[in-house]
Amino acid sequence: MTSEALMPASAEGPSNRQRLFMRYFTAILIDLVVLNLFVEYSKNVSIDSFTTSLLAAIVLQVLLKLTIAVEHRVALFFKARPGGLMTFLRFFCAWLVLFGSKFVILEAITFAFGDKVKFDGRFNGIVTLIVVIVAMLVAEELVVRLYRRLGDRPAG
Repeated sequence: MTSEALMPASAEGPSNRQRLFMRYFTAILIDLVVLNLFVEYSKNVSIDSFTTSLLAAIVLQVLLKLTIAVEHRVALFFKARPGGLMTFLRFFCAWLVLFGSKFVILEAITFAFGDKVKFDGRFNGIVTLIVVIVAMLVAEELVVRLYRRLGDRPAG
């Protein structure tokens, strides 16, 4: 009998699908916390219930990941072509996708939730949405960095 067969199932490392699940699960929970902190402490964000905020956090996470995927594809398209104009277009189009996506995200949230989720403030709430999304991304990055640092040091 091999030593692996004697190990409990809990000693097995996670699969790639399990890692991906935990990554998105954690990101959604982080987004949920950030979103609800804005609901509690900002007059420009209102959500009618916790369930709605959970669903909004899921929608925001999906749309943010799609935005980043589109931005990377656009950047790769221009990066594969030589020249200064292509370099400029790579950065300009990446910015355009990242900035323009916020309007799409705001419309998707409005379409999905109607008056149950509101971002108020400058430019029909787009500035508030951008601040919320930046806060979400910063919080996600801080958690990832903390997680990685914990793995670098021996326990004890």
